[in-house]
Amino acid sequence: MPAGIKGRGASFNPPNRFETLHLEPLDIEYDPVSGTDAEGGTRDSGSESDPEGGSSVTGGPRPRTVFYKDTSKSVLSKNDSPDIPFTYSLNPYRGCEHGCIYCYARPSHEYLGFSAGVDFESKIMVKHDAPELLEKAFKSPRWKPEMVSLSGNTDCYQPVERKLELTRRCLEVFLKFRNPVGIVTKNALVTRDIDILGELASLNLIVVSISVTSLDGDLIKRMEPRTSAPYKRLETIQTLPGAGIPVTVMVAPVIPGLTDEEIPSILKEAAARGATSATYTILRLPGPVEPLFLDWLERELPERSTRVVNRIRELRGGKLSESRWGTRMKGEGEMAREIKQLFEVNRRKLALDTRKFEFSTGHFRREPEGQLGLLV
Repeated sequence: MPAGIKGRGASFNPPNRFETLHLEPLDIEYDPVSGTDAEGGTRDSGSESDPEGGSSVTGGPRPRTVFYKDTSKSVLSKNDSPDIPFTYSLNPYRGCEHGCIYCYARPSHEYLGFSAGVDFESKIMVKHDAPELLEKAFKSPRWKPEMVSLSGNTDCYQPVERKLELTRRCLEVFLKFRNPVGIVTKNALVTRDIDILGELASLNLIVVSISVTSLDGDLIKRMEPRTSAPYKRLETIQTLPGAGIPVTVMVAPVIPGLTDEEIPSILKEAAARGATSATYTILRLPGPVEPLFLDWLERELPERSTRVVNRIRELRGGKLSESRWGTRMKGEGEMAREIKQLFEVNRRKLALDTRKFEFSTGHFRREPEGQLGLLV
């Protein structure tokens, strides 16, 4: 079994399933702060104990984080999945230093020629011109205003955002054009942008979803090594409503046999701090995420490994993974029904199901160009 790597969720790089795709990195790396290519060694944006409260607990060699310039010509991704309540998403970063071992986005790194394992956490693609590309999209007459999910794949508030402020600049564009946006994050850094979020909220243009997987700080250090600690996420849930910003708590993912028993306490703590709604999803283990998660489980929680695996199989018809629409997010069978009932009962009891937020698209505007803007 591979040894754990300090500050990382994954301990190895599983083979890339696209064998004809292979990335040979250049000797010139991208400096994400200056936005230019620069000669020199790699840089490490993480720390053993980061400002958000996360820390690493495993031993072993520590790979540095390398940033690459993403030269995508567009920034809005479109999906047609019936399981997802939005059509467009925006991800300023591809790959995620948070290192959540179960992350469903890991396989997407294979399309870039990387691995879904340590590569996903340590080789980050940066869309340095994301704000400009977003503004270009909104100025197009083809754009019809609708909610865009900021972090549909990877977290927009991962550690390097503290320096780059790409997410903040994108939020400024959303406010400028008054287009609705939904944020999903595990990072307390979102409170940095409370000034912009408050303005968006005054126009019914924003909902912030805070993902809380567990209230066990030690488990989070192992499972989500560079995310904000649970108490910091609860503080965030409390801070945002104070500025008029609606907050949803996401119990995601629920890991059967490990975190499902925490559903009532997570909802109770979130409701007490001002969350107005709640959702959940069940653990998914697509493609290479399965061996990565199983390795982590046996390495970090060997005493619970068999129980967790058996519970996952109960939810997945004897399998560990399920890709069918309609069942992949919630599971099926008696175990799935029990989790759903536990969630629904507590959500109703805590009044986390009474407010259905509706985004406003009526405020959308396209800024006038050139001298005409002076006459408005």
